[in-house]
Amino acid sequence: MTAKTRAETGSKTTISVSNAIAGVPAADWDACANPRGPEASPQPPSISDSHDTMNRHADGPDTVQHDGQDARRGGEGPCSPATPPGTADSQSQEERFNPFISHAFLRSLEESGCVAPRTGWAPAHVLVHNAEGLLVAAAPAYAKSHSQGEYVFDHAWADAYERAGGDYYPKIQVSVPFTPATGRRLLIRAGQDRATASAALVTGLRAVRDRIGASSIHATFLPRDEWQTLGAAGFLQRIDRQFHWANEGYGTFDDFLDSLASRKRKTIRRERRDALSPGMTIHQLTGAAITEAHWDAFFAFYQDTGSRKWGRPYLNRRFFSLIGEAMADRILLVMAERAGRLIAGAINFIGDDALYGRNWGAIEDHPFLHFEVCYYQAIDFAIARGLRRVEAGAQGEHKLARGYRPVLTYSAHDIADPALRRAVAHFLEQERPYVAEEARELDQFTPFRHADPD
Repeated sequence: MTAKTRAETGSKTTISVSNAIAGVPAADWDACANPRGPEASPQPPSISDSHDTMNRHADGPDTVQHDGQDARRGGEGPCSPATPPGTADSQSQEERFNPFISHAFLRSLEESGCVAPRTGWAPAHVLVHNAEGLLVAAAPAYAKSHSQGEYVFDHAWADAYERAGGDYYPKIQVSVPFTPATGRRLLIRAGQDRATASAALVTGLRAVRDRIGASSIHATFLPRDEWQTLGAAGFLQRIDRQFHWANEGYGTFDDFLDSLASRKRKTIRRERRDALSPGMTIHQLTGAAITEAHWDAFFAFYQDTGSRKWGRPYLNRRFFSLIGEAMADRILLVMAERAGRLIAGAINFIGDDALYGRNWGAIEDHPFLHFEVCYYQAIDFAIARGLRRVEAGAQGEHKLARGYRPVLTYSAHDIADPALRRAVAHFLEQERPYVAEEARELDQFTPFRHADPD
């Protein structure tokens, strides 16, 4: 339905659901998504709204009662383990600007058709307005008919529930589609009471789940404080790990190398030298320097990698043109050229605190070119821009030897069926300590110099 469906509470808070990000004014969404930016950004993003937003809303809950209290539910209690020694959280709680939760990025996904009901990602964004009609909180949410493109894997849960006679799909996914990068999911405008606004969003998400008959709600790649908030509201808590590079105040790439053990330092120097074979040039492109010809070349690289890894890439060619139009100043495109021909590339997104590596591809194979284009060039850029870290996406223990350390990532899961909830809770109780211990062990294999014992 395109009609707006709202529910007003006694406190005049209104919770609604939008089936298109275009139905939310960009300025209002971004005031919730990145309340500290872009005005606080050292380099303001170039985010434009090319046409008026549509006032289209999904068929949301007929009545949503929200009294501003904690949205806690019964059942198995959450577990809130401390960060294990030797690991780090996936990001600072004071992240200033995250490009993936911006209106421009989410709208590009939807407008390109990558995110749509036909692809199994039906937008169901939860919105909270105050008595004056001001958007004070939002959650990027989607009704899913599968578990692809999420990077927090629940296929085993779905299979077990289906075998037991249940319907796991649809489910509600609170995330950025196809993007395994930590960022806020409970988007709250500055100056609002976070506890009250968070509780309203949880109320809205559960109402959507109940209304469409979804089995569960999955909020993935959360900052730790939101993971704890949802745990207190009765969500089951899960951890995983990625590999991120931390900028310890380095002035140059050589400064970073000086922090490594001698043998590891020599290995990285050799890899960088061998990657740049005769006739090979690396370009770092951002802003107006990125042209449609660059996007054509990069999409060919992306298709090649996506076809080999997943069978069908998630993103289409139009998506890249849209983000190029809307947020080019927040994009770093690293392209490798040989003999006058572009042969490989990686796309990164620029936050105020982090560089986020996303997709890579190549149409020629060259030793160590992947490491150079994806990891070492990202480190170079982060040092030059004074960014605190590089997030290199999901998986990849090979990143350890390149100076990327294990960090914990967080997700929270609210499951309606008590029997499935108990089974998943039991599984997570066993999985959490295993993941934490694995992260501790992996941290022992980083290439950094270790202080000699006394």
